[in-house]
Amino acid sequence: MPLEKGSLIFANYTAVVKDTGEGIDTTIEERAKALNIYDPQRKYDPRLVAVGEGWLISGLDSEVMKMGVGEKKQIEVPPEKAYGVRDPTQVRSIPLRKFGEREHDLAVGDQVEVDNRVGNVRFVGSGRAQVDFNHRLAGKVISYDFEVIRTLDSDQDKLRALIDRRLGGEGGKVAFEVTGTEMKVTVPEDLFLLEGLQIIKRGISTDVFKFVPTMTALTFVESFNNEKAVPKRTEPKPEATPAPEKVEKPASKDATAPASKTAAPPKPKRKRAPKAPAAPAPQAQTS
Repeated sequence: MPLEKGSLIFANYTAVVKDTGEGIDTTIEERAKALNIYDPQRKYDPRLVAVGEGWLISGLDSEVMKMGVGEKKQIEVPPEKAYGVRDPTQVRSIPLRKFGEREHDLAVGDQVEVDNRVGNVRFVGSGRAQVDFNHRLAGKVISYDFEVIRTLDSDQDKLRALIDRRLGGEGGKVAFEVTGTEMKVTVPEDLFLLEGLQIIKRGISTDVFKFVPTMTALTFVESFNNEKAVPKRTEPKPEATPAPEKVEKPASKDATAPASKTAAPPKPKRKRAPKAPAAPAPQAQTS
């Protein structure tokens, strides 16, 4: 079943110049290495594509619309439907002094910007540089190996993919939540200095409202964390310990006397001094 215009899909592809086999782009790491275009900074995964929305060159876009999920196809795109036919008037000879500090380092193959136009250096000599403002792939037939992996049907999948598309490898750091028809996107602190962040946020909102039309509002929240804050520790509750068993003390002789913590040793009995012998009674004198 052919894809519908506006469908969001994940696709794998490899693009090469038909005549030379020069690698242009691929979503597959092994193919990138084989074509000598491998970029270690890039993440090789199926690419998000909005079918019929100009995300692909026109000749490829129109052919993809005829494909179905799971289908693989080799597509050749002629110059007029790819990067254009070469225009000889777009090749100019420019004095080297106009390149400022790059004047003495300029070499064939360098990409330069002149009068807000980007071109490629084709020749350097006699104090001048020949710059071609045609696209470097202009006039070439581009051959694609294209595979439709799957379509995105749920709103959650679409929203996640649209955020990741604009933020590249940083998309996983951004959280979002949907309440009814409103969406809140939380941007973490380590992305605040990302180049072009405001343009990226605008692009995300444009994509969301176009491809998930049920969304009526989108709010971006910038999240700050206090790194010096000490998190509260939750002390575990002490386990209940059984009460010690009571040891019954022997009953005191004097039940009314308060019990003392330590029994005092008995006082030694004091010896009584022996009684002096009685004096003899005086005898009566006789005359």
